[in-house]
Amino acid sequence: MKIYIASDHGGYSLKEHLKKAIKQYEFIDLGCDSEVSVDYPCYGRKLAEEVVKNKALGIAICGTGIGISISCNKIKGARCALCTNTTLAKLTKEHNNANILALGGRIVGDVLAEDIVRTFIETPFLGEERHERRICQIENE
Repeated sequence: MKIYIASDHGGYSLKEHLKKAIKQYEFIDLGCDSEVSVDYPCYGRKLAEEVVKNKALGIAICGTGIGISISCNKIKGARCALCTNTTLAKLTKEHNNANILALGGRIVGDVLAEDIVRTFIETPFLGEERHERRICQIENE
């Protein structure tokens, strides 16, 4: 499975760690390429556009996860959720069918981030009528 991944400088270290630690998925790295300061909106937009275009999953990382998640959610069809634990990752996939996971590189540790990513990728959408209805309402706003 291909997973798009992008970060700003604040998420660069965690992005690189995840690519090495989670080997069962192919990560398509959309940048950034170092810890030199960059602007997260560029990377959030690029990631969200690729995820929506390719009907894929993505992981967006900045220092807190907040800024890049806001940027991702500006793209129609992107449903990005900032998760700080596995329960949130599981529920956002089951109920919201989120297609992008946002993480804070300065907020969650490497091992917890690995667990959050695996949970996000492996949890299926429940597909229940109430969840489908709510997602349609979000997308039609």
